[in-house]
Amino acid sequence: MIIGVPKESYPGDRRVALVPAVLPVLIKAGFEVHIQSGAGIEAGYTDSLYSDKGAKIVPDRAAVFAAADIVAQVLCYGANDITGKQDVPLYRRDQILVGFLRPFGEQQVVQEVASAGVTAFSVELMPRTTRAQSMDALSSMATVAGYKAVLIAADSHPRIFPMLTTAAGTVTPARVFVIGCGVAGLQALATARRLGAVISAYDVRPAAKEQVQSLGGRFVELPIEAKDAQDARGYATAQGEDFYRRQRELLGKVVQESDVVITTAVIPGKKAPVLVTEEMVKGMALGSVIVDLAAERGGNCDITEPGKTVVKHGVTIVGTVNLADGVPYHASMMYARNITSFLTHLIKDQKLNLNLEDEIVRETLLTRGGEIVNARIREFFKLPAVAP
Repeated sequence: MIIGVPKESYPGDRRVALVPAVLPVLIKAGFEVHIQSGAGIEAGYTDSLYSDKGAKIVPDRAAVFAAADIVAQVLCYGANDITGKQDVPLYRRDQILVGFLRPFGEQQVVQEVASAGVTAFSVELMPRTTRAQSMDALSSMATVAGYKAVLIAADSHPRIFPMLTTAAGTVTPARVFVIGCGVAGLQALATARRLGAVISAYDVRPAAKEQVQSLGGRFVELPIEAKDAQDARGYATAQGEDFYRRQRELLGKVVQESDVVITTAVIPGKKAPVLVTEEMVKGMALGSVIVDLAAERGGNCDITEPGKTVVKHGVTIVGTVNLADGVPYHASMMYARNITSFLTHLIKDQKLNLNLEDEIVRETLLTRGGEIVNARIREFFKLPAVAP
């Protein structure tokens, strides 16, 4: 079977779905790999590095799609809402598509992918289990985004992060507060601590307290309790507006005492909850920074402008989306390892192993035979269940 890797077409995205280091594993498993010329160059991987590892370099995007049995991308149509639609005419019926597809986005877009007849696997839907851990691309990209968020904050803030004792006196450390202690939030805490900041965090899930403390941070506890704070997959669940209103009231003091606030709270399939209001921003010190990792979902700060960095009330609010692209070399390496693990699990003896009793296959399979077949996504879009 041929795996095709086109150059990422989302504006500014420098990542690539496979890197040279994983090619020996795929070739040993019986795959042939076709890479679009220049696909990895912006991530630091030249065509010669790919060809040295056994890949075939093809001249353009159309040639990749024409030859490939499996197309591996980072942002497929759906996750790439700007240029992704241009790939749809290149799809072939029963071609396998693997990548980020934003399955909880617009039903019409997911249906367009389905109608093209491709068998699409959405990496966002990977179950959070031990078996699937090596395939969890969402966590990999969240790790990179959490790290990058702190570097952006440190670069934007007028203060030095660590405490310094100098001949000119002592410099006090910056205070970094993280809201949401998933993968991105914990990586942000760890990175801020390595840079010498004093760190604290809040999460609706009580289980996050131990994780924050293990990183040397203070866990902010509020006198309110979330109902069913997390789902079976480990994600935070949506709460009622009364809960969020009370939460904002209690978080206000902590936010206003912080030099940097990094927000990461997202609910799969829903708009991000507003946790930082404009009034809270007004109370922050001049030069403070908010990095809103939920910007793509509307933002946790109600004055975040998705895709932009703005200064309001003397506070810099970073709404940059796709932060993982900011470290393309290692983001690509981690993603490639996730995809390689998934493909070697999915393809057995050069055939698609469509065993729907396997949770990994069943949960990630999004479209097949012209239909949206994922039960979770059909329920989300209020579509009738598919016949077994």
